[in-house]
This record gives sequence, C-alpha cells and structure tokens, in this order.
Amino acid sequence: MTITISKDTQFEAVIGLEVHVELSTATKLFCGCANDFGSDPNTNVCPVCMALPGSLPVLNERVVEFALRIGEALDFDVPTQSVFHRKNYFYPDMPKNFQTSQYDQPICMDGKLEIQTSEGTKVIRIERAHMEEDTGKSTHVGSSGRLHGADYSLVDYNRAGVPLMEIVSRPDISSSQEARAYVSELRAVLKSIDVSDVKMEEGSMRVDANVSVRPVGQEQLGIRAEIKNMNSLRSLGRAVDFEIARQIALVKSGEPVIQETRHWDENAGKTSSMRSKEEANDYRYFPEPDLVPVVPTDDMREMVHSSMPELPAQKRTRLVDDWNISDSDARTLVSNPELYEFVQVAVSIGGTDIAKDATSFAIIEVAGELNEKGLAIDVAPITSENLAQVCTLVANAELSRNQAKTLLGYLVDRGGVVSSLVQELGLKQVSDTGALEAIVDEVLAQYSDDVAQWADADEGKRKKLQGFFMGKCMAQSKGQGNPQIFNSLIESKLGN
Repeated sequence: MTITISKDTQFEAVIGLEVHVELSTATKLFCGCANDFGSDPNTNVCPVCMALPGSLPVLNERVVEFALRIGEALDFDVPTQSVFHRKNYFYPDMPKNFQTSQYDQPICMDGKLEIQTSEGTKVIRIERAHMEEDTGKSTHVGSSGRLHGADYSLVDYNRAGVPLMEIVSRPDISSSQEARAYVSELRAVLKSIDVSDVKMEEGSMRVDANVSVRPVGQEQLGIRAEIKNMNSLRSLGRAVDFEIARQIALVKSGEPVIQETRHWDENAGKTSSMRSKEEANDYRYFPEPDLVPVVPTDDMREMVHSSMPELPAQKRTRLVDDWNISDSDARTLVSNPELYEFVQVAVSIGGTDIAKDATSFAIIEVAGELNEKGLAIDVAPITSENLAQVCTLVANAELSRNQAKTLLGYLVDRGGVVSSLVQELGLKQVSDTGALEAIVDEVLAQYSDDVAQWADADEGKRKKLQGFFMGKCMAQSKGQGNPQIFNSLIESKLGN
C-alpha cells in the first residue's frame, strides 16, 4: 500500500547498518605482513598485499577462528563452508583493483543482537557477517581534507590486506538512538570476545548507515542513501538524524530521494553527495580462483564454542547481582570496556564491598574529568589502585564523599600516592565524636534563634533547618567532619 503524502503525513525511518571491524590478528588476511596500526607508511607490505605478479594468497587460520567467535557471540548460523569472491572496483589505495571478499556464501548468516534504549528492549536481526580484506589509506593534502580541492594525495598500503569482518544488519533500526545502541552493544560484544580493539577513532571499527524514510503504515520501503565517514557514536547519531530530516523534507516537497552514497561532514553537521550507490552487479562478483572454500573443522568449531568468554549481557547480569549496582550503571560500564577494566581491577584489589562506590565514582567523577580533559582512561595518570584506595577510605569513614571527589579529580589530573595526597591536601575526615560534638554545640549556641524554631516546625522546615546546621558544622570543621556523625548529633540534640 502506498500512502498519499500530505502536510500532516507522519514518517518513520528504516535503517540498516554495515559495520566493518578490523580483526586484531598478528598478521594480515592473506600474507605474513604485520597487522600493526601506526607503523611508518608502506613498511608492512609484501608482494602478496601489493598484488605483484606471481604472488598468491594464503588464508590466515586465525581469521577463521575469529569469525567463528563472532558467529557464536551473535547467534549466527555458520554454514558448512563459505567461499571468497572477487569484488571488482577501482580505488587508488587498492593494489589489486579488486577486493577479496565474500558474496553469496558468507561464513556467518542470520544472527541477532538485543539492544536496550529508553523505549525498551529490541532484537535487531543481522543478515550476515563475512570476511574480507581492508584497503590502504589515502591522505588528501589540502584545506578540504578530501580528494576534491586537494593539492595532492598520498597512499599508505600498510592497511591493504588487513582482515575485516563486515557485519550487516537487517533494516530493523528505527532511530538514531537505536543505531547508537546497536553499535555500542556490538562494540562491547566484539571487545569481550577479543577479536578487535574496536577503536573507532583509529578506524578499526567503521560504520556505514543505510537510511530511508516512508509514511507510517506504508509497507513499501523508501529509496535509501548510504552515509559514510562516521567515526564516533556521536557522529553516527547526528548523521542519521540529519539524513532522516533531509529525506522527509524532500518527500514532503515532492522531490525524489536519490539512491546514492553520501559523506558526513562532522564540522558542517550535514551529509553531501559522493557518488551514485552501486548495486551488487556493479562489482562483477566471481569466485576467487586462488582460494579454496573455507570449511571449518568440527574440532575448530568445538574449540571456539568451549572457549567463549562472558558476553556483555551475561556480564551486566553478574555485575548487578554481585556488585549491587543498578542496571543502568552496569550498562554504562559494559559498553565502555576500558572503564569496566579500570573498575574491575579496583574491585579485585579492594573487594566487592567497594564495588558500588567504585562504579559510581568511576562513571561520574573519573569519566567526567577525563571527558573534560580529552583523556582516555588507559593513558590517564589515575590508576585502579588509586580508585580502590579512595573507596576503602570512604568505606572506613576516613574520607567523606565530597573529599573523595576532590581527591579523584586531583588524581585524574596529576596522579600520585593516595595516602600522601590525603595529608598534603588536608582531606582527612574527622570522625572523633567528642570533637564533632563540640562543634555542634558551638553552632547550635551561635544560632539559638534558629534552634528555637525547631519545636514547632513541620517536616519540610525541619529539613531546611537541619541542612542549615549541617552546613555550618561542615564549614566549622573545614569540610573534614564526618557528615553522618554530624547529622546524628544534630538530630539527637534537637530531639523529635
């Protein structure tokens, strides 16, 4: 059924994502060159990955193992055999002028991934995941950073031949929120099974979004555009939202949506046309004559199955149960593998009694400071041991929560030894009841008029008065008094 468009027509988005993941094998897909990000340009190359005449590919067995891990983790069907094909197209950074990929017989088919958004839980079907080789990298030198307008271009072939898995979802995603949730959960899964470092900023995880719109209630899909160049979850969300709005505006104005590939410009916050979208027949696929079919043995399948680690969904359940943290905090940790590792090590040092505080401090204080400074957790001065020690001091009432926040901020910025910094910054919490009682008595005597209001005050007024007295006591103790003891003393002296 096709719906007639009017000014009141409501639209829905239909989105499918193609995620390219560089696998963290020691060597490339079909040769022995190092798979190493950051090497000097054109140093990790050989006759095979440079496609010199007479060179022949040899499949990296580790790549097949990693593909089977992905199959297990995403509930894929892994057929008895899969076949490599030649995908023919020309880019300057492709030495062969074709890409060795998989077409109609991929190694993984019909998987799924469950995501969680503010709208609830949803299962996203995954059509396929297949092995292929990466291309090299072109750098266009000039103000635009793109081929158009560049002064000249440089090509680094180190990445040519690096093993990739392309994971293609069904068009089950309906919003930018779901798109971000899908990529975030997929990233956590791939990280947990140790097949990739999934660093979007380094290009080891890249996302293309196929976006179309249609009137609500219409079964026929709209014309889709493929969006490229999104190197963060934020970019993905912004690009999808922009493209949905662009296509709705076109359809409402009576203009056609063109099937094409579009470039996301992060600075401009919009997409622009790159080229017409290719179809499968444009690539002239045919079976790769230099490679035999891939037939994983039963022993290999069983080895992968028996060695699978804990997956993110299982990990979240365990953290909620064992650490007594919220599902929301568990999701935040698991979706950020580096932050999870930071907290996990702290809990292993300090015990599960500090897990709730360690999680809260890491998510709010530590991650917040890191974001402000643009630092990654694995290169920041603060250590997991620091976090464990701070949480232990809080648990032992030797440090207030506010003092802990101050100390953590200092550690993120400069690092250091916790015990020394507590003394140096004057952060030791006073829990001596006698000393604190003297402060309470002094404050209540100084503000006797406010104390006189207590007897006839309602619950709301009493909360305000108690907060007022508490603030004065904390100020008198220079922020070092134990808040719980202060509160207890104030309540007991004012009575019910």
